[in-house]
Amino acid sequence: MTTYTKITPELVSAMEQIVGKKNVSTQAEVLEQYKTDEETNPSHFVLPEAVVKPANAKEIGELVKLANAKHFPITVRSAGTSLSDGAIPVKGGVVLLMEKLNKIIKIDENAMYMEVEAGVTTKEIQELAHSKGLFYAGDPSSADSCTIGGNIATNAGGSKAVRFGSTREQVYSIEAVMPTGTLVELGARLKKKSTGYCLEQLIMGSEGTLGIITKATLKLKPLEPCRFDLLAIFTEVKLATATVQKILKQGLEPTSVEFMDNGFVRSTNDFCHMQLPHYEDGNYVIVTIESMTEDDLNTKIERLDTLCSAGGAVEVVEADERVWKLRRSCQESLRIVSPVNTTDDVVVPVDKVAECIDFVMDHSEDYPFNVLTLAHAGDGNLHFCACKGNLDDKVWEKKLEEFHNEVYAYAYKIGGRLSGEHGIGAKKIKEMAKFTNPEELAVMKTIKKALDPQNILNPGKLLDI
Repeated sequence: MTTYTKITPELVSAMEQIVGKKNVSTQAEVLEQYKTDEETNPSHFVLPEAVVKPANAKEIGELVKLANAKHFPITVRSAGTSLSDGAIPVKGGVVLLMEKLNKIIKIDENAMYMEVEAGVTTKEIQELAHSKGLFYAGDPSSADSCTIGGNIATNAGGSKAVRFGSTREQVYSIEAVMPTGTLVELGARLKKKSTGYCLEQLIMGSEGTLGIITKATLKLKPLEPCRFDLLAIFTEVKLATATVQKILKQGLEPTSVEFMDNGFVRSTNDFCHMQLPHYEDGNYVIVTIESMTEDDLNTKIERLDTLCSAGGAVEVVEADERVWKLRRSCQESLRIVSPVNTTDDVVVPVDKVAECIDFVMDHSEDYPFNVLTLAHAGDGNLHFCACKGNLDDKVWEKKLEEFHNEVYAYAYKIGGRLSGEHGIGAKKIKEMAKFTNPEELAVMKTIKKALDPQNILNPGKLLDI
C-alpha cells in the first residue's frame, strides 16, 4: 500500500508559488465542497487536504512535478458530475480544479473542428457549433454542466452514441500533462493515421490516471436540418426492448434510442411536476431521427411508427421537449425515491440489451431495495439504479454488493463489461480486479506503473496498484 506525504504548510507555500496564494485553499469550508462528486452515500466521502486552481497547462505541469518530488497524490476534478466516485480524493492530498482552463480557442467552420481548453462545458461547445451550422456529437445527459476534459477522461457516452460513438470518436487530438509533469500533444487533425502507438486513445478514457487533459481538438459535423423525436409507450417491458432491437435492424440510422422503465417515468414526472401519458403503467422508448431532407425524414418516421405500433406500443406520439426533460432528469429524480442511491452502467452487446434488462428487472425482485432501469438502448449501455430507502446501512451495503455481483457476472457471461460511459472510478475498483481478464489487467497495471511510477495521478481509481 502506497504511503503519501501529508500536505504541510511548506507544501502549501510551494503550491502558492506556482499558482498564486488565492488559488490554494486549506480552509475547512472549501475542503468540504470537494469531499464528493455525484456520490450520495456519506460513507464514500473523503475530504481533500488542499484545493488548487491552476490557470494553465504550465502551472499544472509544475504542480505535478512538485507532487512527484514530495510524493503527494493529485485528484483531478472537472465539473464533479462523476457517478463512479471518480472525483473523490480517496487518498487525500490535493484536488486540482480545471475550471480556469475555460477558453474556446478556435472554431474553423470550413475544416469543421474546434480547439478548446479542458474546462469548457459541453453545452458551450454544442451551442457554438450549432450557431455556425455545425454539430458536436458528444451529448452526455449532464451536458449542461459537465466539461469536455471530464468527458474525454471518462470517454463519456450519452444519447447520441448509438449513431456517432462515444467521446473518443469526437476527438482529433489532445494536449495533456503526463504523470511526471511533462506536457505532450497527442494525436493529429487527420482522418486516419498509422504512425506509431495511438497514444491519444490511451489517455482518453483513463480517468485521469495516465494524464491530465488540458486541451482538445474536436471533430464537428454538418448540422442536419430535419429532425423528429418519437415517443413509443409500452405497458410491457419485454415488448419495448424487443422493439428496440427491431429498430436497429431497419437501417433507420437513429441518432438516439433511449429506454425508461415505468419507475423512471413516474419519478421524473414527479420531479418535473408533469404527468405525461401512461404515468402509471408506461415504459418509454424515445427515438430521434435526423436527415438532410424532409422526404427522407418522413419516410423513416412512417417506417418507425409502423414498426413500434406492430411491436405492441399502446401509443406512438411526437416527443416534444417535455419528454427529453424527463430523460435528462432521471439521475436527479432519484432523490425523490431515495436520498442515497447508486447508478450503474454495465454495457452489453446491442443484441443482448433486451435479455439483460429482463435479467436485471427479474432478479431485482429478490432484493430489499427498489431498482429503476433505463438504457441507452441503441448502444447497449444499461443503467440500473438501486435506491436505499430506509434500509439499515449494513444491510444496504451487503445486499447491494450481492446484487451488483450477480448482475456483473451475468453481463460478462453475455459478452459485456462493467462500464459503458461512467468509468470505474473508486466505486468499481474491486469489481474491476475481480471481473477483468488477469492478462488484460496486468497489461493495464504495467502501463500505469511505467507512466506514473509513484502513483501520483488519481490513485485509488480504476486500478488497485
